[in-house]
Amino acid sequence: ALSNILSTLSACTRETDTRGWHSKGSVIGIIFTEIAETEKSLIAGAVLNRVTKQLQSNLGVGQAQHIAISLNFFPENWVPGPPPGSDAKLKLYPDLFNNGDSRKSARILKRIIDVVGSTLALVALSPLFALVALLIKLTSKGPVVFRQERVGQRGRTFECLKFRSMHAVNDPSIHKEYVRALIAGPRSSSRARGEAGTVYKIKHDPRVTPIGMILRRTSLDELPQLWNVLKGEMSLVGPRPAIPYEIESYDLWHRRRVLDVKPGITGLWQVHGRSRTTFDEMVRLDIRYAGSWSIWLDLKILLKTPRAVLSGEGAY
Repeated sequence: ALSNILSTLSACTRETDTRGWHSKGSVIGIIFTEIAETEKSLIAGAVLNRVTKQLQSNLGVGQAQHIAISLNFFPENWVPGPPPGSDAKLKLYPDLFNNGDSRKSARILKRIIDVVGSTLALVALSPLFALVALLIKLTSKGPVVFRQERVGQRGRTFECLKFRSMHAVNDPSIHKEYVRALIAGPRSSSRARGEAGTVYKIKHDPRVTPIGMILRRTSLDELPQLWNVLKGEMSLVGPRPAIPYEIESYDLWHRRRVLDVKPGITGLWQVHGRSRTTFDEMVRLDIRYAGSWSIWLDLKILLKTPRAVLSGEGAY
C-alpha cells in the first residue's frame, strides 16, 4: 500500500514540488511551490480532487478511505479562536499542542505562583480597587470596568478586564487606524510621535478621561486583570494580550507572540521601555521571553515591574 501511495503522489506532483516524510511512518508531506495568492480556491479543489481520485484508482475505494488528506496554505489566514482539533492539524503543528514534558514542572510552578500571587494581590489591593472605582464613577458616566475581547495563548479569545480609562461612548476607529499604521511601520502622525520616537499607544488620546490618564500612566487600569490571571486566561508575566483587529494586521512572524505562552500583566516589554519601543521591538521581546522563560526570569521581571510603573517611562 505504501509503495502505491508514493507512486500515486509522485504522479500527482511536479518536479518542482518537494515530497517526503513529515512524520516518519505515518504522515507524508508535499510542498507545492509557486502558487499565487489568487489561485488558492482553485488550487485547493483541483489538488484534493486529483489526489483522491488517483488514490482510489490505485488502491481501491475501500483502502483509500483510510487515508486522511489535508491541504494547508502557508501563510494561513489568521482566525482568532480555539486551535483546530483535527488529527491532521495535530500532526502538522505538534509544537502548538504539546507544552513539552521537560518543562511541565516549571509550568505547574508558574501556575501556582499565578494563583497565589493574584489571590494575595486581589485581597491586599481591595481598598485601592474601591478607591479607583469611586473616582471613575464620580468623574464620568459609564461602567467602572471595561471589558474587551483579547487574544490569548494559541489564539484563544477571552474577555480582558481593565478599569475604564476612556469615555463610555467613543470612536474605536481612532485606535484601529493607529494600530494598523504602527504595525505597518514608522509614520509622521503627531499622535504616534513623541520625544523618543514612535510609541505604541496614542500619546494624546481624546477618548481618555482625566482620571483615565492617571490610571494609564500608573498602570492602575490593569489591576482587574488579576482576575484574568486567577481564571487562568492570563499569567502575571507574559506578552501583552493582543486585540483581534490588531492581529489582522500582523506579519507572519508577529503571530508567534500569541502562540507559545499566556499573555501577562507585566513582561519584558513593560520593564524595557513600554510604549517607547516600536511594535517590532515589542514583538521581538515577547518572542525572546517565550523562548527563554523560566521561573527565575519571571521573578526578575516581577521585581523590576514596580520601578517601571513608578518611573512612568513610556506610559501613556
